[in-house]
Amino acid sequence: MNTLRLWSARAGHPIVLEDFNRGDHVGALADRVRLEAISRVLYPSDETPAGHELRLRQEIFFASASLQDLLRRHKAQHGELSSLPDHVAIQLNDTHPAIAVAELMRLLVDEHGMPWDFAWRITSSVFSYTNHTLLPEALEKWAVPLMEGLLPRHMQIIFQINATHLNALRAAGHDDPALIASLSLVEEDHTRHVRMGNLAFLGSRRVNGVSALHTQLMKKTVFRDFNEVYPDRIVNKTNGITFRRWLFQANPGLTNLIAEAIGPGFLDDTDRLSALAPLADDPGFRSRFAAVRRSNKVLLARLIAERTGTSVDPETLFDVQIKRIHEYKRQLLNLLETIALYEEMRAHPARD
Repeated sequence: MNTLRLWSARAGHPIVLEDFNRGDHVGALADRVRLEAISRVLYPSDETPAGHELRLRQEIFFASASLQDLLRRHKAQHGELSSLPDHVAIQLNDTHPAIAVAELMRLLVDEHGMPWDFAWRITSSVFSYTNHTLLPEALEKWAVPLMEGLLPRHMQIIFQINATHLNALRAAGHDDPALIASLSLVEEDHTRHVRMGNLAFLGSRRVNGVSALHTQLMKKTVFRDFNEVYPDRIVNKTNGITFRRWLFQANPGLTNLIAEAIGPGFLDDTDRLSALAPLADDPGFRSRFAAVRRSNKVLLARLIAERTGTSVDPETLFDVQIKRIHEYKRQLLNLLETIALYEEMRAHPARD
């Protein structure tokens, strides 16, 4: 059992009644609206400066709230924070919560009085970082001027982490300027940026991709230089639920059919599914398999009708997407392809 905590931003002061009574309704409510917007809509569009800043405010708000609650509960249970790595694991899901590395250092050093080196050992022992995609947009970068204006203490901490990191690299003989620039937490261009992917990598005990292929590509592309310096840090953890559990919970009809044909052992041992291969040409099994599929389509059609009022024919081809659709996700491409195939079939009904 896991505990789910939901954080909500609330203004800590009432509206200014004097402004409200003077007719300045917008001014009286502006600060309250700005503060409560932090948790009103997650991940706003960051194409404007205001949206960009709000996104950063959200990231530090949720990361800090979670970390402060975590430290409070750990101290209540264990009395001190030096044992944090023995009891706590914090997973960074992409770079959105990567500011948590700097925030935990701030909490340990500023709020709990820990020496810097000891706090860094704890921080880099409790975090792990999962990279979900190699695309640049998944590796956030924040302009240094924005960070200095909104989170000045965190920017100081990131600069100190980076200085210690780069000095250690040079002391170990890594003095190639291109390598140092690649491994720096701060990208030095016309507008300096903090590389949140680099911060997440450096502050984590382990870094993983979401499949074996993804993990290997990480080592060869976006974190190639980090992998050369820290060769044991990147590991593979396959993402998602096992297909056997999905089959058992989502498709009992097919589960029962397979169990009748080859026995239930496949639910514990994937390799036993190979026993189905000889049945691929068995007319009786294929007929029962088709019946299970049609039964599932009838159930889905009934559910669609109940929830949407739309009637679909179970005899037609179903293309089912069980996933949220987001503008930058590949699921949208699948939906577009489905529409394109449908239009192609309508335009050329005689084709196979």
